[in-house]
Amino acid sequence: MNRNKNIERIKNEEFDICIIGGGASGAGCALDAALRGLKVALIEKNDFAAETSSKSTKLIHGGVRYLEQAFKNLDLGQLRQVRHGLEERHIVIKNAPHLAHPLALITPVFSWVEGMYFTIGLTIYGFFAKNDTMPKAQWLNKKETFEHIPTLTQKLHSSVMYYDGQLDDARYCLALAHSADKQGVAVVNHAEITSFEKDTSGKIASAGVKDLLDNTTLNIKAKVFINCTGPFADRIRLLANPALEKRLRPSKGVHIMLPADVLKSKDAMLIPKTKDGRVVFVIPFEGDVMVGTTDDEYSDLKKEPVLESQEIDFLLDTLRPYLAKVPDRSAIKSGFGGLRPLIASSGSKATKKLVRDHEVEYDESSNLLSLLGGKWTTYRLMAKDAIDDACKLLEIDTPCSTQHHYLVGGEGYGFEDWQAIEQEYKLDADICQHLLHKYGTQAREVLKHGLTKRLHPDYPFIEAEVLYTVKQEMACTLRDFFARRIRLELLDWQVTYDTVPKVAKLMGEQLQWTEQQEQNNIAAYQALLTNFMQSAGVRPQ
Repeated sequence: MNRNKNIERIKNEEFDICIIGGGASGAGCALDAALRGLKVALIEKNDFAAETSSKSTKLIHGGVRYLEQAFKNLDLGQLRQVRHGLEERHIVIKNAPHLAHPLALITPVFSWVEGMYFTIGLTIYGFFAKNDTMPKAQWLNKKETFEHIPTLTQKLHSSVMYYDGQLDDARYCLALAHSADKQGVAVVNHAEITSFEKDTSGKIASAGVKDLLDNTTLNIKAKVFINCTGPFADRIRLLANPALEKRLRPSKGVHIMLPADVLKSKDAMLIPKTKDGRVVFVIPFEGDVMVGTTDDEYSDLKKEPVLESQEIDFLLDTLRPYLAKVPDRSAIKSGFGGLRPLIASSGSKATKKLVRDHEVEYDESSNLLSLLGGKWTTYRLMAKDAIDDACKLLEIDTPCSTQHHYLVGGEGYGFEDWQAIEQEYKLDADICQHLLHKYGTQAREVLKHGLTKRLHPDYPFIEAEVLYTVKQEMACTLRDFFARRIRLELLDWQVTYDTVPKVAKLMGEQLQWTEQQEQNNIAAYQALLTNFMQSAGVRPQ
């Protein structure tokens, strides 16, 4: 992924499609369109998956709660979401097996009646999954439950176990963008669409782009523009046509990270009811435990949503009935907030009751397509619908083929290869396993850069990853690397803070930062991390 080369292409070429937004839907659209033989550019204001697509609950699922709402409220929209999600689940896992895998989820119950209710519901949930090899839901007695999660409360009666998928969301999105780049897409991050220029009929002919890394401007020409900016879609819609009404109603969800001994399990837990009517997941992720999420209205889109103190209280309180011992606030290692791109309802429903469906909107006046709403699990279906509509505008009849396309690092992947790498490079097992999980068949490409020293003694990340991600994955800033390439920002704020200078030196050498630029970048990122800790009430050390 060569950013400078792609910028030159944008300056000098005309494209069939320009996709605005490099999250899951935008990167998915770029790959889909390229595989249909179209000439495509992908412009991302920040970094790939920098917003919603890196801040999910890391699950590939139809939505257990949506199924319950569908039956309780006779809501076919919710039922359709479940069916689409479960149909897509196996494709998401198949196309990037290094980044996505099945995950067992345990739902504790406190009576025989509850156990029967959830067993029936989760059996129906599994029924909607086609072409699927996931194990079926089963009711576990108390002894079996504790064999899976030993830290649960003794007050439970039994549990129901079912399976969904888990993914590393940011790296999955990056794999989509990287795969699109390999198919000839001109992929550029840290570049913002600032204006549209129209032809004599009022249709968009080109867009002004600001390169946010060097503060220069350029122009991109394309026959069709597709708006894939998630919760920020209204800004692009109104930039194209100020007469349009706003369609998005963003909601905020947060997660906290706790030590692994909270669960002492490779399985996850589903908490089926909270005081605000949601479900909460307690999930092993990268050796720690992630707890989330919340659902609250959010309107200040210029301000990044962050984890706040009262949200920590809510999540810890939600854990109390289910764990024998709930960790206190001092155990929290990090957390993050994200926005859902919900499509506004005609009524006044709370955001947690809005359907997580998607829509492809066509504005005939400006010729802008906007992909609105949706969720991670159905990103491929969303992209298919958007590119189908773009092909109609371009009068092209080529079908989608993404269901059969392996992403970078996925084809020929076998996790057991970590043992061969361990012997060949004489590295610790956890480092080898980490490299296979994150880079798949590209793991040896990372190791070609040498520098196998750990970035921090408590984690398996190595110095070679800094070089590889800058050269091959378009990492341009410290946060690109920590938050979305290795995910350390999500795991441990303090360790990230402490490791920033070492990474800045390695990254600065590759990106030719001056000493002053390096120090400025260190100070800015450490200040951001400090702000996260202070907002959450976690004391920096």
